[in-house]
Amino acid sequence: MLEIRDLDLFYGDAQALAGVSFTVPDGSITAIVGANGAGKTSLIRAIAGMEKPRSGSIVFDGHDITAKESFEICDLGLGQVAEGRQVFPTMSVQDNLELGAMVPRARAKAVQSLDRVWEMFPRLLERRKQLAGTLSGGEQQMLAIGRCLMGLPKMIMFDEPSLGLSPAMVQEVFAIIRRLHEADGMTVVLVEQNVAVSLHMADHACVLENGHVVMEGRGADLLGDDGVRAAYLGL
Repeated sequence: MLEIRDLDLFYGDAQALAGVSFTVPDGSITAIVGANGAGKTSLIRAIAGMEKPRSGSIVFDGHDITAKESFEICDLGLGQVAEGRQVFPTMSVQDNLELGAMVPRARAKAVQSLDRVWEMFPRLLERRKQLAGTLSGGEQQMLAIGRCLMGLPKMIMFDEPSLGLSPAMVQEVFAIIRRLHEADGMTVVLVEQNVAVSLHMADHACVLENGHVVMEGRGADLLGDDGVRAAYLGL
């Protein structure tokens, strides 16, 4: 579904990614783990077209998206649930959702997609006329996921989906991700501060350190690796 080769990304003279290469198998949950500053968000932003790499390539579903703009990448079926949710606070819940269907691939099925989101998130249906900025953090995360689904993605990238949520809501968000993967066959890229949970969920995973991929393999194998356990799990 996604293939990244020799990706270099700079912010001015500071290099954020150095020769990053990895693949995301179709239908998988692929976790990207690493310490703060390792380059995880920079990588997500590069894949989404929000940052332009200096060199290397990004191929999504057979399309070279390295130089494409974000809206073009969205229209190919690559969705993102950004860190911090990024809802439009002064717009209603329903208006936020309908914005997700603005890409050409999704417009014709906007009504069906909205019905699907209401079914998946009945709390959003109850609050459809409410301003998004008045929702709780968990409800805003549901809204961000629903808005992404409105674009009919083939793959969704989740950037720190549990950040700032209560333990009960964290479990609910992870259950939603599992449902999208298991019931809908969605390919998922997961960047998550809870390394143990993300590796446990992941079919495939890679570890970033200082902008480099230092390890890649099955999530269960990395979860059992002594180096990963010592660096990220405190074991």
